[in-house]
Amino acid sequence: MRIEHCYICSSPCYPGHGITFVRNDSKVFKFCRSKCHKSFKLKRNPRKMKWTKAFRKTRGKEMAVDPTFDFEKRRNRPVKYDRELMQQTLRAMKRVEEIKSARQQRFYKNRMKDVKQIEKVRARKEIVQSIDLVAPAASKQRQKTNVVEKAKAKLEQAKSANLEVGK
Repeated sequence: MRIEHCYICSSPCYPGHGITFVRNDSKVFKFCRSKCHKSFKLKRNPRKMKWTKAFRKTRGKEMAVDPTFDFEKRRNRPVKYDRELMQQTLRAMKRVEEIKSARQQRFYKNRMKDVKQIEKVRARKEIVQSIDLVAPAASKQRQKTNVVEKAKAKLEQAKSANLEVGK
């Protein structure tokens, strides 16, 4: 059982699922769903569609070069079944997956390192550019608090006046 990858989005295509297209030159294209197949028929470039893995790799959002990717390459050389070799292979696959996930996490942390500072700078710029929208709201808030304080002061004065009148 071989799990193919979609030509457009690189998601896994399990046996019996998806669409297979064979071109006249015998090149085989696997598609995971009709969305990918239609995109292929419309001659869309996977590197220009934002939802594909190819786009994310070309824009530096995901790792593009890593030695662990070599293990996923397709090999057509038949190997005689050996139980010990199979166990070694399964252990190696688990270890490679651990290494790969650790490297992806490290890549993500490095990519997101400066994001908070960039967001703060962006927010400050936006506030400076649209201060006319922020200032009226702040002044309204101040006016509201001033009105409330004045009302409380008048109420206190009225209470004290009522107490004096009652004596």
